[in-house]
Amino acid sequence: MKELRSSTEEKGGAEADICKGVRLDDKMNQIKKVIATVNYSQDDLRELRAIFPESQFVHVDQNDTQGILREVADADVAILEADLDERFLGKNDLKWIHCNHAGLNKSARPEVFERGIILTGSAGRSSPVLAEHCVYFMLNACYHTHELLAAQYNHQWGVEGASRWRGLFGRTAGIIGMGNNGKMLAQRLHAFGMDIIGYDRYEIEGFDYLKYKLNASQGDTLDVLYAESDFVILCIALTDKTYHLIDDEAFSKMKQGAVLVNMARGAVVDTAALIRALDSGRISQAGLDVFEQEPLPSDSPLWDRRDVYITPHTTPAVPHRAGRCIEIIRENARRYRNGEEMLNRVYPQDVYTK
Repeated sequence: MKELRSSTEEKGGAEADICKGVRLDDKMNQIKKVIATVNYSQDDLRELRAIFPESQFVHVDQNDTQGILREVADADVAILEADLDERFLGKNDLKWIHCNHAGLNKSARPEVFERGIILTGSAGRSSPVLAEHCVYFMLNACYHTHELLAAQYNHQWGVEGASRWRGLFGRTAGIIGMGNNGKMLAQRLHAFGMDIIGYDRYEIEGFDYLKYKLNASQGDTLDVLYAESDFVILCIALTDKTYHLIDDEAFSKMKQGAVLVNMARGAVVDTAALIRALDSGRISQAGLDVFEQEPLPSDSPLWDRRDVYITPHTTPAVPHRAGRCIEIIRENARRYRNGEEMLNRVYPQDVYTK
């Protein structure tokens, strides 16, 4: 996540002018009213409120439908605890909606863009631990944790085939999606001494240690990433274009024995194709935090596989996650007032309708 100003630092720009009693420039985007449904502590709510000193600020419980409908009618900005729903798409004057989480595929709705509403989220707030989560899956694959635990439970010294196991050092990781999570992961895998291939919709700035920086907007495909990667890691958003991105064709192009890690959204992977790839040995293992159907049904064949590691869409939290969200909102409020490009903005091409 891009480094943002600490709440303890002196406010600058438009906020400094407001605090000094100077009126905002007429050319700036003014925020007259904010409605918030975030489930914050009182201390965090006070800090959030301080981001909008020139505005009427109303906090409403996310389950108080009547209160929301009453207060949203003349609000400029909505800061939501959960996904966008119909209560915020009726007759109102909203210009900016911020959803206080990362994956916004349920909120990236056509009517939002038709009305010209700016939609942003809190992607990046948990990126450090999401990157750790990827490494957890990768190390499980390297150390064959299922086999090691079975040997421990059976008081068995040694595991057959262990002499052929390899660690992360000197191997190749392909990261699909070089946003907040992908960048954090690349930093960590570089420290492990891995070769890294990065793929993103846009040009990847910096990260000059990457073996390849693949840019979809310039016509680069995923073929070289599939062919060379020992680990294929998904950190990409779910959209209509990325739905079932990893299908039979994608698996057929992957390096024999590769490991798939999915920290994106379940529907980026065709589950039936994944099972076929595991059964055939095209890929050797998979680490899955997300699934096409959640909760994962108890009769899913994925549960009992020794070549699959599962976490139930659960990642350990970062310290004071709300504080990290507030920093994103603080910076976006500054950018909104100044008409600048906003962090984590969602665009029409990010719509998921399947």
